Amino acid sequence: MDHCFGQSGKAFVSLFQFAFAFGGMCAFGIIIGDTIPHVIRSLFPSLSTIPVLSLFANRQFVIGFCTLCISYPLSLYRDIHKLARASGFALVGMLIIVFSVFFEGQRVDPDLKGDPSKRFSVIGSGIFEAIGVISFAFVCHHNSLLIYGSLKTPTLDRFALVTHVSTALSLVCCLLMAVSGYVVFTNKTQGNILNNFSANDTLINVARFCFGLNMFTTLPLELFVCREVIEQYFFYHESFSPQRHLLFTTSILFSSMILSMMTCDLGVMLELTGGISATALAFIFPAACFIKLSDPNLPWTSRTKLPAYLCGSFGLIVMVISIFLGLAKSFSPSEGSTKICV
Repeated sequence: MDHCFGQSGKAFVSLFQFAFAFGGMCAFGIIIGDTIPHVIRSLFPSLSTIPVLSLFANRQFVIGFCTLCISYPLSLYRDIHKLARASGFALVGMLIIVFSVFFEGQRVDPDLKGDPSKRFSVIGSGIFEAIGVISFAFVCHHNSLLIYGSLKTPTLDRFALVTHVSTALSLVCCLLMAVSGYVVFTNKTQGNILNNFSANDTLINVARFCFGLNMFTTLPLELFVCREVIEQYFFYHESFSPQRHLLFTTSILFSSMILSMMTCDLGVMLELTGGISATALAFIFPAACFIKLSDPNLPWTSRTKLPAYLCGSFGLIVMVISIFLGLAKSFSPSEGSTKICV
């Protein structure tokens, strides 16, 4: 973007990279609040009646405690490769979550299931929000350079292998969870599929615990991006400063933590973050750069440029519609789905 559009291009891509990573941090905080308290209450049903210890059954307290005691120390690292072991653990946890939803969905209580007639519906009213959420799930552009630099031998061939294997694995896991979950819950499917299951489901509580632990290690990855974007845009000409490092880490993490405490609606957070930032990073900016670098004498209808124009237009349409639908859901009482936790 800097090469193609100069300083304005750098500013736009930096803004959307920061917004995407920060929105991801907020979403991960919401997930911690959706998962860990459920597990604690299921293990200790009478915990809420015990003074002081009852705080561990409180959503806001758990978000603050886990973020400050686990995610914050991990976020203070300078190098992303220091999180390699934690990311490996998160991968194992993800597999547990996927297979838990796949197997437990078949045994869920009939009262929790959705309308069976909608199992094979292809296009519904929330298609644009869904595209934003899917974009959020698969966009990795914002931290790809950090991951490339973390390789022991950073070559394009090794990086291509990493990206293809990880994207393919993500695709399989997403399809397995999405299809198996939606076939069961259909119109009752929530933003966090684990919330569709009973609070007393043992295997799902194990999955909730793994999901919450994954967020402890995933949240610092997004904070690395936020911090790097600020450093590269505003302080690229200056040497590393421990004071600046601590200031940015603390302020970014605390801001996302407070927003996570205020809202319980993971779906809206993913829709807005994915619909605004992910569509720009995944569809609009790559298409714009391709068009800019293409032969200017070629017409826009040529086989070379037309796919890029279609891709960029698609991203722009999804972005605009997602913004309006997400904001309408957030502020319209008639929607009734957005939950604010204060």
